[in-house]
Amino acid sequence: MKKSTYTLFIIGFAAILSASVTNAQTKPFKPKDQQLFNTIAHMDSVMFNAFNSRDLEVLKILFAPDVEFYNDGKGVTGYDGTIAGFKGIFENKQAADLRRDLLKETLEVYPMPGFGAIEMGTHRFTHTENGQPVIGLMKFVHIWQYKDGQWKVTRVVSVGH
Repeated sequence: MKKSTYTLFIIGFAAILSASVTNAQTKPFKPKDQQLFNTIAHMDSVMFNAFNSRDLEVLKILFAPDVEFYNDGKGVTGYDGTIAGFKGIFENKQAADLRRDLLKETLEVYPMPGFGAIEMGTHRFTHTENGQPVIGLMKFVHIWQYKDGQWKVTRVVSVGH
C-alpha cells in the first residue's frame, strides 16, 4: 500500500471508529438484568441516603470487612480507613452540607455471575465553601457482592477529584 493510500485508510478508519464511539456514547444504557439494575440502584440510594444523613452505622453495614477503596485523590484504604474517612467528613463542620447525588442517567449495572454486580456511574458532590456553592462531578465503580442474603460493597474506584 502506498504511503498516501495508507494515510487515507488510517484517516478513514479513525473517522469510522470515532463515529462509532460517538454513536455508542449517545445510546442510553440498557441493563442485561432489569431486576438487578433496580436492586443495585436501590442499594446505591440506601448508601448515599446514609451518607447524606450522616448515618455511619448504615455505612458500616454496607461495606464488606475486606473492602478496598481506591480514590485518585487520597489513595487506597481498607474498611477501617473508609469508615474513618466517612466519620471525619461527618464531624467536619465545614462539610456540614456536603451531599452526594447520583446522576441517574449515568448509572450502569452489570451482572457478575457467582459474585454480584458491577455498578458504574457519575455522582455530584455539593457543599458550600466561603458562601459559594462548590460542585464536583466524579466517576465511580462499586463492586457489590451478594452473600448470605446481603449486598455489600467489596471494591470502590472513585476518580475525578
